[in-house]
Amino acid sequence: MKNSEILELTNEELVARINEEKANLTKLKFAHTVSSIENPTRITKVRKDVARLNTELTKRNAAAKATAESESASE
Repeated sequence: MKNSEILELTNEELVARINEEKANLTKLKFAHTVSSIENPTRITKVRKDVARLNTELTKRNAAAKATAESESASE
């Protein structure tokens, strides 16, 4: 997943996508534990996608918090 695609998502879509990717990561890890999967680098890619999504969500939450604090300080 590219960063430009992540930026286009809303906060709700980000949370939903994070949950989907975490579930996918769990399935991949389990499948790899039981029997070797065809492309084990997929685990790394999914893990990095989850990190990218979490980073964007955290950045948005911090920006929203800073905006709310600056608005309350100006009143």
